[in-house]
Amino acid sequence: MPEIQYTVDRDVALITWNMSSSPMNVLNDLSIPQFEEALQQAYADETVKGIIVTSAKPEFVAGADLKMILRNNDKEPAEMLKVSAELNRIFRQMEVCGKPVVAAINGTALGGGYEICLATHYRVALDNPKTQIGLVEVTIGLLPGAGGTQRLPRMIGMQAALMLITEGKKLGVQEAKAQGLIDDIAPTPEAMMEMARAYIAANPTPVKPWDQIDKKTGKIVARDNFKVPGGNVQSPVGAQIFTAGTAMLMDKTRGNYPAPLEIMACVYEGLQVNIDRALVIEARHFVKVATSKVAKNLIGTMFLGMNEANKGASRPKNIPKTDVRKVGILGAGMMGAGIAYVSAQAGIEVVLKDVSLEAAEKGKEYSRGILKKGVERGKVDPLQVDSILDRIKPTADYADMQGCDLIIEAVFENRELKAQVTREAEPMLAQDNPTGPGVFGSNTSTLPISGLAEAAAKPENFIGIHFFSPVDKMMLVEIIMGKQTSDYALAVAIDYTRKIRKTPIVVNDSRGFYTSRCFGTYSAEGMELLKDGVSPILIENGGKDAGMPVGPLAVTDEVALDLVYKISGQSIKDGALSETDTSYQVARQFVELGRLGKKAKAGFYDYPEGAAKILWPGLAQIFPVSEAQPTIDEVKTRLLYRQAIEAVRCFEEGVVRTKLDADLGSILAWGFPAYTGGALSFVDFVGIETFVETADRLADTYGERFRPTDTLRAMATRGEGFAKMAKPAPAVG
Repeated sequence: MPEIQYTVDRDVALITWNMSSSPMNVLNDLSIPQFEEALQQAYADETVKGIIVTSAKPEFVAGADLKMILRNNDKEPAEMLKVSAELNRIFRQMEVCGKPVVAAINGTALGGGYEICLATHYRVALDNPKTQIGLVEVTIGLLPGAGGTQRLPRMIGMQAALMLITEGKKLGVQEAKAQGLIDDIAPTPEAMMEMARAYIAANPTPVKPWDQIDKKTGKIVARDNFKVPGGNVQSPVGAQIFTAGTAMLMDKTRGNYPAPLEIMACVYEGLQVNIDRALVIEARHFVKVATSKVAKNLIGTMFLGMNEANKGASRPKNIPKTDVRKVGILGAGMMGAGIAYVSAQAGIEVVLKDVSLEAAEKGKEYSRGILKKGVERGKVDPLQVDSILDRIKPTADYADMQGCDLIIEAVFENRELKAQVTREAEPMLAQDNPTGPGVFGSNTSTLPISGLAEAAAKPENFIGIHFFSPVDKMMLVEIIMGKQTSDYALAVAIDYTRKIRKTPIVVNDSRGFYTSRCFGTYSAEGMELLKDGVSPILIENGGKDAGMPVGPLAVTDEVALDLVYKISGQSIKDGALSETDTSYQVARQFVELGRLGKKAKAGFYDYPEGAAKILWPGLAQIFPVSEAQPTIDEVKTRLLYRQAIEAVRCFEEGVVRTKLDADLGSILAWGFPAYTGGALSFVDFVGIETFVETADRLADTYGERFRPTDTLRAMATRGEGFAKMAKPAPAVG
């Protein structure tokens, strides 16, 4: 069966995307030639008065096959240019073929899928609440390479188009219509097809506004004097858009992500020439970003890798599918309340327990507040609010947890308290489920799971399920395997995580596990820099310029200095840390000063009421700024390498079990720069030989914490990075 089906009905050619070789319709080496063949058949048939492009699948076309992009990433730019040029040729011919071409958009049309629509003369979409429309290429380090950067601004104006393209926004059908991305909305599939036919009948020879009919040949050709809606590039409006827009993008991306800036340049250059020349310009810019390391990393980790993790890549294959239908949550504070919300939203019955019914009710109110905001912003259906809230039962009685498939404790980070609630709640777990008994999960960020499991009657069914705050926004869940945790418990935890639409990574038990352990090095290196006399402003700017969400001092304030003091103090007691540790010393000093961080409105920063935070002037007295300051690149290097080396150690020690989990965890948990591909991929990003050489220099200059491992040295000797390594490799080759 062909991937693209061609039929003629009542003098209209129907070109229907229905790919059997892919879960979704995508532009790839198989579908593109078939799509062109169908178009050519319609052009050549004199009885065909118009063409409707649609889909037999729930979505229209999801975009380009990113595996095809990755295959060409390491090849000569000419290979990638061929992909872009081929699509541009096909789509341009749709515009100038002389017959009306209509996109009947029955579902999601993103990236290259929406670029098909842009090349048609009329776009009618089915009124489907699940449909998303937009040019999203920038989110994976690319720019639209099949006319998107040139057609959309010519349709809706530069400013509106640039906001959509540089941010990769996805719009629902109603919003897409309001912003001019589609022409009409149809209430039913039948109405959509009839509206498409009506357009064809009323517009036998449509010409795009940026085209014209050549008086001599009668053919449709590009117009040289086309005026962009809202003003051309050289107008005062255009000058303002590109001057301010470029500055804003530089501030936002710190120059680490080339695609947004290339989009600006592409639109700026392309709108000064006709559409044919503009498409050539776009293709050149597309090749530049598509062959970059940034695009390779974003596609590999944040798209393909994320999809793999979300499908349960780390799930034991020998365990039948499980289904958590009832979950108990111990502790109705911010974390417990957040877990209750995402569980109820996923259709799970929730028992939210605290020491009092009043405290549990307060936890339920957290969900009510999120839902209220969602309704106000148009993101939550008002009719669903009551049903979601009805799934959450606040209680102070353990008996209400009877029959839970999963119980998650989210109480304070205290071993004795966690042991107590484990002993009291574990007997309530379901025992006669068709797929197996109930599982007990601990939402801990630092306490070893194997130790916590000692309080459980069935340690094989005890597992760590580490959420991140705020739970409703943070997409990662770190699942921690204790020494006795079974594959069955892991399968339940992963199935539950997927059901609540979060991304799971799996790690083995260790102090701080993976995410907390590595994240702590970012904060710690910020304090080391402060101790070395580096200007606090330079430290914070270095962190943000490197691509971290906030500077290391600001994030330490967010975490709270008393928590840093408590955790490092416990590590010292356990013999895992020296009392001379800088983090411990600095945190103790600030705790003694009463500067506990943001919650106390005093830490490395001051937090004036009603004003933006400012670095505490008193820092200069405690940590005098040296006369000679490092370059910002040196600060960035220290901050990134410290995190990456810790991630490497976790990988080698088997704490984090796969390269994908290490990379995804670093990006989603603590904000390691996505353009690098993640904390392990960062080694390949800079090059294994360069990484080891730089790490040695840093170790010689600043301390042994930067010293590369034996495995890294062996990899550098072989010239092999982490690119093809799924699991840790031994140090000897």
